[in-house]
Parts: sequence; structure tokens; C-alpha cells
Amino acid sequence: MAKQNKPQQVPDTGYEWDGIRELTNPPPRWWMISFHASWIFCVIYFILYPSIPLIHDSNKGLLGWTQIKEFKEAVAENDAIKAPYLKKIAEMDNQALLADPAMRNFAESSAKAIFGDFCAGCHGAGGQGALGLFPNLSDDNWLYGGDLDTIIETITDGREGSMPAHIEMIDEAGINTLTDFVIASSQGKATPEGLAYFNEAGCADCHGENAAGGDGAPNLTDTIWRFGSSRDEVLRTIRYGVNEDPEDVPQTRIAKMPAFEGKLSPESIKMLAVKVHQLGGGK
Repeated sequence: MAKQNKPQQVPDTGYEWDGIRELTNPPPRWWMISFHASWIFCVIYFILYPSIPLIHDSNKGLLGWTQIKEFKEAVAENDAIKAPYLKKIAEMDNQALLADPAMRNFAESSAKAIFGDFCAGCHGAGGQGALGLFPNLSDDNWLYGGDLDTIIETITDGREGSMPAHIEMIDEAGINTLTDFVIASSQGKATPEGLAYFNEAGCADCHGENAAGGDGAPNLTDTIWRFGSSRDEVLRTIRYGVNEDPEDVPQTRIAKMPAFEGKLSPESIKMLAVKVHQLGGGK
């Protein structure tokens, strides 16, 4: 009868549970290789990169690498790529810039981040604004003009319109008459009597005899509203005005566009103007 080999007996640790003994077999070779490779990698990493905290700082590592340094290098590389285009934009005539598809596309794409940082907070990511708060830049209705020169002027110098408070100028009946006229004008239903009072109250000095506005004064005959179209909103605007001294007229509306001269470079303002121009189909 052939002799049978008994399996090699491996010592156990003395622990057993439910009939299962814990043996002292060595770990697999691949596991030991991975283990040693991992701690060697950590030591090399700690030597090359900043990783060990000290009392007031950390070790700098032999490579001297930092995230800030890498970021600055990437920014410098990006600036070097953009520099020739920015120089060309600075030298180009505004109309030539709009007529050049490649440069116009560069200006628009470069202005996305600028618009997001400086404009979207008020006008929205798509330029749609907020009714009663900030103007809509995505339509083709322009208070001061939609040509590129005027948009650049607006961004550079800012805008601050003025609407006098009529609460001390005319009686309550007159304010209501003007309110009814403005609402009727937007609906194409203005009466000759309302228009006559509108001119008599001096409103035509800014909004024109036909209430169509112009030169910074809103058009009262369309359906585009800066502060809302409800009777209460129109009444408030006429009664308390816009950009009056809040100490004298606490209920006045504040509508100011800040100037970005000094905050943005001329090239950035020009590119931003191109984006705004394209948003609203500027003229």
C-alpha cells in the first residue's frame, strides 16, 4: 500500500473560533512587495514634496513645488498666449473688432469670466437681469444706446439716472393721473387728456412729447419695465422718484451702475462690451 503524505502542519496562533484555527502562514509575496513599495514611495514623496508639518511651516521638499507656484506658472503661460490678442484688441477700431469673427469670438469667450466676476451678480449669468432690480441685457432695448462705443462708455464711467419725486411737486390726484397715463401708454390706450397733463406736469422734458423717451429717459410706450408694470410699482416710481436723496425721500428707488474704470483694464472693458453687445443684439 502506497504511503500517503500528510499535509504540512502549520503552527497556529492559539486562537480558534467555531472550529477555525488562526494559522501563522506568511503573507503572499505580492502583498509584501506592495507593502514595501508603498512605504518607500511615501519616504520619497516626503523628501521631494512639502509634506511634513513643522512648528511654524512645513518642509519645502527638494523640488520646491507648491500649488500656488503651479497656479502662477499656469496663469503666466495663459497670459503669454493671450498677450498678442489683447494687443490687437487694444489697437483695433470698435467696428473692425465686431466685423472680425475670430477676434470677436476671442473677445466674447475671454469676457465670460469677466462677466461672471463683475456683472452676473446683478444682471444674471445670461444677462437677463431681475425685474425691479437690475436691467435686462439680453434684449434689444437700450436706455443709453446699444452701439459698442456707448456700451464701453457705460461700463467705463457707470450710469446714474434721475427721476424726480413728484410727491412734493403735484397733488395726489395728479400723481394718479400720471400713473394711469403711463400704464395706458404702454398698452397703446393713452388719451389726449392724459397726454396733455403729462406735458403740463413737465414729464415731456425728459420722456418726450410722445412719451417715447430717449437719451437716457425710458420709453413709456413699450411693454418693457425697469421696476415692474403693476399700478403700485408705477405709482411708487412717480411718487418717490429714482436716485433721490434717501434722507429726504426714504422710499426712493436706487438705480446706479458703478464705473469700472480702474477696476478693469481698457482691453477687458472692450471685450466685456463686445459680450454685452452680442447678448442683446446691440446696434
